[in-house]
Amino acid sequence: MSESTVKRVALIIGGSSGIGYATAKLLSAGGYQLHLAGRDAVKLQEAGDELAATTTVLDARDGAAVGALFDEVLATHQSLDAVVNCAGSILLKPAHLTSEIDFAETIAQNLTTAFNVVRAAGRVLTRQAEGASVVLCSSVAARRGFVNHEAIAAAKGGVEGLVLAAAATYARQKLRFNAVAPGLTRTPLAQALTQNPNLEKISANLHPLGRIGEPADVASAIGWLLHPAQSWVTGQVIAVDGGLGQVQAR
Repeated sequence: MSESTVKRVALIIGGSSGIGYATAKLLSAGGYQLHLAGRDAVKLQEAGDELAATTTVLDARDGAAVGALFDEVLATHQSLDAVVNCAGSILLKPAHLTSEIDFAETIAQNLTTAFNVVRAAGRVLTRQAEGASVVLCSSVAARRGFVNHEAIAAAKGGVEGLVLAAAATYARQKLRFNAVAPGLTRTPLAQALTQNPNLEKISANLHPLGRIGEPADVASAIGWLLHPAQSWVTGQVIAVDGGLGQVQAR
């Protein structure tokens, strides 16, 4: 098999629903060989069957399990070019109503999962001569204050700091770290907002472009960051938020 016909390999954690699934479909259409990981075994198998992807049931809060996953993917595919971490959660409570358990779980699902991916990538992917690209998921709430977002803003702010540090640490090994920072996006995690017509209308009006996001909107930015043509892009957080983070249109 010639170098031009070798498929690039992508690992997507949280790849069976929402933004992760949209990213998986985009990369599959672009010729990537996929490995999907996540906690829902049924959805994972369905997505794997649809996209001809290998799969692993995984709780990304478990650092040892994430490390073993990277080893598994490399053993199966002999290379790993692109990694996306879409594991996460949404908690909307003011700080005084957020329990210690709420806060710890928000940090675990959003920041700890991201750190586990960075640690595994740093251990394994720096051995590859051509490096790799890793994309993490932040949020518009990391850079703009919103009511009742204290816990999730703290977690996603940590993700953005993690991106900057990891990009600096591993740049010489051609291992790139970037993130996307979506606004409200129509995913299973956001159903409490998006399935309520009144709340969705209010949310859409907050975004200068007048609508909430679709998973494909965010997947497009992730795909761009992963592509080898972006080999000179690292340490960036790309806002995909309908202008919410920077623009006041009304």
